[in-house]
Amino acid sequence: MNTSVPHSNLTGRLSLRDTLGDLTSEDPAPLYIQLQNNLRRAIHTGALAVNDVLPAERQIAEDFDIARITVRKAIEGLAAEGLIARRRGAGTFVIRRLEKNFAKLSSFSEDMLARGSTPRSEWLSKARGTVTPEESLSLGLSPGSEVCRFVRLRYADNTLMALEYTTIPAFCLPPLGLITSSLYAALDLTGHRPVRALQRLRAVSLAAEQAEKLEVAPGEAGLFIERRGFLADGRTCELSHSYYRGDAYDVVAELSQQ
Repeated sequence: MNTSVPHSNLTGRLSLRDTLGDLTSEDPAPLYIQLQNNLRRAIHTGALAVNDVLPAERQIAEDFDIARITVRKAIEGLAAEGLIARRRGAGTFVIRRLEKNFAKLSSFSEDMLARGSTPRSEWLSKARGTVTPEESLSLGLSPGSEVCRFVRLRYADNTLMALEYTTIPAFCLPPLGLITSSLYAALDLTGHRPVRALQRLRAVSLAAEQAEKLEVAPGEAGLFIERRGFLADGRTCELSHSYYRGDAYDVVAELSQQ
């Protein structure tokens, strides 16, 4: 089921030309640069909001009386900047890229709040069961140990960002019925929030299962993050596998010379 907020459209509001203003021969910049600059300005000022769908290239070309190749060059430049996304079957729309700094151990919800965004999770499943051999190895648990497994979609300001699979030893958590928002908040309740973590990142082409849930086409670029969180005594308290949409998330690392 698709529960994301539908993309708004410029149809029925001001035309794109009314929103951006005219291109002019008095500006020495090429027409595609003028269009690109006007679109960029409209996005930064909020005249074009996140999830607004742009008209088709043909329509933009007709509105501004310019060639489609001019429109295409402007759109491609903004897509490279991460301001808009072109998605098959969905059109071209304004996006917002969020950055993640891995120098600090924090939850998704804390990251989004720190950036002025409103986090939200859609729970796809919550279950308690016996640890699998693979989980036993990753979590350092004995065979037969109980674990809790969670699958959820992560949103920032109603923009779908990630699909997350998490496994946590059952002793770390309160009853499942009490877990309604952040898993880290639930771990805080029992005093089992991780104090350090190891993370591995790699670029992936999203498989059909992940792509469908993230509402992108199979094979589109994504970011895969595996995290293992540890308690102060060295025990592993979290194993998560997250798939982030490549058009909405950036990784940032601050480096310094020793």
